[in-house]
Amino acid sequence: MKRNYADPAYKKFRTEVLKRDGFCCQMCKSKKRLNVHHIIKWSSAASLRYDTSNGITLCYSCHKSISGSESVYISYFNEIVRRNSK
Repeated sequence: MKRNYADPAYKKFRTEVLKRDGFCCQMCKSKKRLNVHHIIKWSSAASLRYDTSNGITLCYSCHKSISGSESVYISYFNEIVRRNSK
């Protein structure tokens, strides 16, 4: 399934993740060029696509830097999300 960025459910997911993370990158704390990264890939986990516990805010640079090695960061990102959800 191709992602539809205009989908209200996706927009809600994105907004909630950004709010929870204080509108800053959770790796470098930048507030510029923010992306919402799916911790478990969009294509791999249909049931988690709009689950805010599967999203984390990253700036463009950090998001690009983890590309290709996302699985290495799963535990790290899940811990950050747990902390931010309290």
